[in-house]
Amino acid sequence: MTRKATRRHHSKLKRLLEASAKSRADQGETAEFRRWTPEEVVDKQLLPYRSVRVLKSHCYRREVHHHLDGGRITFTAEDLRKENERTAVVPFEKTA
Repeated sequence: MTRKATRRHHSKLKRLLEASAKSRADQGETAEFRRWTPEEVVDKQLLPYRSVRVLKSHCYRREVHHHLDGGRITFTAEDLRKENERTAVVPFEKTA
């Protein structure tokens, strides 16, 4: 590669990295209003489910906190918090 091509590549990469950092900062402010699909929840491991099909079936049976937006299953940050609280295990108290 020539020096000109290399320089152009790095400047483009720098702009892309700056743009992605800016978008991540913007997402932090709007995370409360974000809706996740069941596929995203399983991919990001936001809930302890490994299969999208299992997660959806629990939603259909109304065993998991979720929303039905236009007939589609979505999850808000509040839904994820409620589900994590619901499935939390409380440790035993030690008695002397």
